[in-house]
Amino acid sequence: MHTVNLDLSLEEISKIEGGAGLDISIKDNQVTKCEFKITEYKRFYTQAIRGKSAAAAPALLARICGTCSNAHILASLEAIERALQLTPSPQTMTLRRLLMNGLIIRDHALHLYLFVLPDLFNKDSLLDFDDANPKQHQLVHDAFSVKDSGNQLSILVGGRSVHAPLPQIGGFLKLPDPEKIPLVYQQLQTVRPAIIKLIDIFRLAPFSLIHSVPYLANQNEDYSYLNGDIISSDGVHILPQDYRSHLNHICLTYSQASAYTYQNTTYLVGALARMNLNHPGLHPKTQVDAASSLKLFPSKNVFHNNLAQAIEILNAIDDSLMILGQNKFLPEPIIKPTLQSGQGFGIIEAPRGLLYHHLTIKDLIIQDAEILVPTGQNQLNIENDIKTLVNQKLKSPNFNQANLARDIEILIRAYDPCMSCASHFLKIKWC
Repeated sequence: MHTVNLDLSLEEISKIEGGAGLDISIKDNQVTKCEFKITEYKRFYTQAIRGKSAAAAPALLARICGTCSNAHILASLEAIERALQLTPSPQTMTLRRLLMNGLIIRDHALHLYLFVLPDLFNKDSLLDFDDANPKQHQLVHDAFSVKDSGNQLSILVGGRSVHAPLPQIGGFLKLPDPEKIPLVYQQLQTVRPAIIKLIDIFRLAPFSLIHSVPYLANQNEDYSYLNGDIISSDGVHILPQDYRSHLNHICLTYSQASAYTYQNTTYLVGALARMNLNHPGLHPKTQVDAASSLKLFPSKNVFHNNLAQAIEILNAIDDSLMILGQNKFLPEPIIKPTLQSGQGFGIIEAPRGLLYHHLTIKDLIIQDAEILVPTGQNQLNIENDIKTLVNQKLKSPNFNQANLARDIEILIRAYDPCMSCASHFLKIKWC
């Protein structure tokens, strides 16, 4: 049997959000070191936000992440409103739900079509798809059509697809233009069949890595990303205000991101966790058209995170069509807070998992902040799964370094870690 001793250094990991790297050491066919390094993460937002107006906080905190900016806006709005004991109107919550759906459609489409789909067709890029092949030609067009439908829904509700200016503390600056609602409605209907095809593609994807970890996600009756109590796959029910107390902060000397454990072990948040714990709340039409895929959940295959994201796109479309078809948005005043000081938390499901904002406000000025993002929470689990994958590959009689590099790329992309987007593929330096 072959004996492998080598060090791997992944200097750049691409098709993910921002700067990251990976160092692996293999001694006598066993991984002895595996360090997933988030190298461009620490930007001191929790310090920079101190002394700023609470009213400005959502727009400022949105700059943490361009692609997930609207999730940070919604989490910080919830934190401020809880701190100041302000209850937004039902119409405001409906509009925020639509804004979140737009983010889910756009963000998941970017990940699945542009980052992950090329792996299934053994391509380096979606732009390498064969234009003469009808299936590949159509998938390229679907990628941009679906992504644009999410953009247009976000623009309709939030004013922009990213860094939406319209959602505010206690309401919206402007309501959706009634003349544009039918156009967005029609666009969502048009792209829906493409998502059903996408779900089937990921249902049949050949990749698999089984792990056994706790999954944490919001639970509610209608698969909302904005409310509900948190549950875990080990049967623990967590009130949103108690979430932070269930997590332990871990400082990694090689990474700029804070890591966390739950019950002293790694855990997973994101689409796979949501689908495992909350799929009965999916829209009825989604449950019908994704029935074959939903039979696979709950799943312990981390690659089913991609399948879960595809199902979530369909659900966001169906939910948005229902809301746009059943509601007329009427002018209403923005609710003004009566308090000026307090502490509040906002916890929502961002595309990649549970996002937590905790803000302390005094005289409408931010005094302190704590923010937990999904990728930081998944960081240790990513490391463990990479280690498991490499150890499995080392046992194969067909092991070779080139295949291992590709397999690591595909696994990391399955998690859809959120750093700033890169346009090149990951390169591995073999030492």
